[in-house]
Parts: sequence; C-alpha cells; structure tokens
Amino acid sequence: MSDRDEFGAFLVGFVVGGLTGAVVSLLFAPQSGEETRALIKDKSIELRDRAAHTAEEALARAEAAASEARQRADELAKVAKERATELAHEVQERGKSAIEAVRKTKKDSGATPA
Repeated sequence: MSDRDEFGAFLVGFVVGGLTGAVVSLLFAPQSGEETRALIKDKSIELRDRAAHTAEEALARAEAAASEARQRADELAKVAKERATELAHEVQERGKSAIEAVRKTKKDSGATPA
C-alpha cells in the first residue's frame, strides 16, 4: 500500500515540477508574446499527453495488482475450504471413536448399550 502512496506522490511531484519548469523557462525566454503563447500551448499538450500516458500506466498497474490479489484470495479460500473439510472429517472420526469407546465401556461394565 505504501508503494502506491509513494508512486502517487512521485506522480504529483513530477507533474508540478514539469509545469513549474516549463512556465519559468517560458517566462524568462527572450521571445515575443505570440511565440511564447504557442510554446506554452505546445508544452501543455506535451505535458497533458505525458500525464495521460502515466495515468494509463498507473491504471494498468492497479488492475494487475487487483487481479493478482483476486487470484491470491481465491487460492487462499480454496486452501481454507480444503482444510475445513479435513478438520470436519477428523472431528467426525474422533466422534465415532469416542462413541465406540463409550459403548465398549458400557458393554464391559455390563450395561446395555444405547
């Protein structure tokens, strides 16, 4: 979970740093206003595309992690079900053994079995 938080913080820092750097470089560049506006437009489109690509990658990673978690949960549920079945059979066998022991004790003491 902390890896996802760190990635999100990195992504935000990346976007903010990119925007800040682009704006500062454009404001201090010796260009006309029209050239600066065109450059800002181009850079903003480039940054938007890069952010969209990064978001798609993050979504793909999240989907892969969710799929892996689902598979792991299914495996754990299967193992738990198998173990529960084994325990039920073990308890059933112990119960049969206990009943037989009680019957044998009653028979040996002369009482009639139930």
